[in-house]
Amino acid sequence: RKLVREWPQVRVENIDANGKDAMHVGAEFDIAARINLGGLSPDDVEVQLFHGIIDNAGEIPQPATIAMLANGPDKKADDTGDGGDISDAPFKKMTDIRSAASFFSHGGGAVPVNSNSMSWNVDMVTTTGNVVFDLLHNFHLECGARLHKLRVYETLTDPTGREVCGYLLVRGSVHAHAYALALQKLTGVDIHKMLPTPNIPLANIPECQKYLDEGSHRRLYTFSPSDYTAIKGIWGGEGEMELPGDPAGELEVVEGMPDGGKIHDLVGQPSAFSPDYAPEEMYEIAARLTKKAHHVAGSL
Repeated sequence: RKLVREWPQVRVENIDANGKDAMHVGAEFDIAARINLGGLSPDDVEVQLFHGIIDNAGEIPQPATIAMLANGPDKKADDTGDGGDISDAPFKKMTDIRSAASFFSHGGGAVPVNSNSMSWNVDMVTTTGNVVFDLLHNFHLECGARLHKLRVYETLTDPTGREVCGYLLVRGSVHAHAYALALQKLTGVDIHKMLPTPNIPLANIPECQKYLDEGSHRRLYTFSPSDYTAIKGIWGGEGEMELPGDPAGELEVVEGMPDGGKIHDLVGQPSAFSPDYAPEEMYEIAARLTKKAHHVAGSL
């Protein structure tokens, strides 16, 4: 319907060929066309170049077409909007851009790598010894992580992937909030007023709602029964509250860790040569390695 409605507005405004000299058969030259798409975007249409050898009558008896590449703004220059409804996967086409290295190196297995298939390493850790600088850097990292999660969310239509993003966005907001409160305690600067960054409230994301309703945005876990209790000095110890726009409630520190999900037993993928050894061979290899390790340990 959109295409039919907007098609009368589509027109070719200009065609430019950069050939300065006389054209010869087999010569190459660039052609650019300025197309007014009306209310359509380049994703809605394909502009094709109609070409071929002209006969004596000025006709092209054996024409061919080739798609032209879009080289301009997707729409009229207007970025004053709020980005629209991000829950409708506006960048879902990005999921067609795959990381081939994830398969070539790991057979499709889950590994700790970034979106460029580069392994996680200490390059992302900043520890200068200056506590304010280090907290600022980690605050920046958490805001950057939120930006990337939002962009990933905008590419997804798969319900499982969207659910994961919803949970991670809620929990990631907790981490940014914690660093902001720590900086406020140390310096007096209300840096938490910058949150959320990017300025897209969690209330706009349907998959975040159940985690907000259960209070996940207010809990900070110690991941230990006895360590890290000092975090109450910045989180929930003095009546600290939720971020504006999130469901109301006092922040709380929870000793231990959240309940985890079931870890599935992975099956082999013969086409990816994984695991390549039969199960009984794997047990035999493990037994040999264990025996060898015990022998070496006993001789130390």
